[in-house]
Amino acid sequence: MSLKNRISSFQYAFQGLLDLFQSQANARIHGIIAILVVSAGFIFQISRLEWISVICCIALVLSLEALNTAIEYLTNLVSPGYHPLAGKVKDVAAAAVLISAVAAVLVGLIIFLPKIFSCFSVLALDPTHF
Repeated sequence: MSLKNRISSFQYAFQGLLDLFQSQANARIHGIIAILVVSAGFIFQISRLEWISVICCIALVLSLEALNTAIEYLTNLVSPGYHPLAGKVKDVAAAAVLISAVAAVLVGLIIFLPKIFSCFSVLALDPTHF
């Protein structure tokens, strides 16, 4: 448990993160959406609790995308040829990402839709407001 080993473990984790975004189009899409949502959070000045929800959703989706990628790599290693169970493993791992992404969208709608509607209602009442 030396400091050198701890630093190396972080280097490996960052290498995995780099590989995730370089090799997985869906991870890049999730990353871009995360940047847009964080930007919207600053624009709409969301509350502390809303920030916590947004950060947890982003972390969950990206973490599950990373786990899905790891499961795909491992499945391809142990089952290089087609096998129905290998396909099921990949499908279920992808389903975990999908479930988290749908939940994140719902959280985002709950947080941002009222703020967006509020902007439109203010604009409709006073077009010179902005």
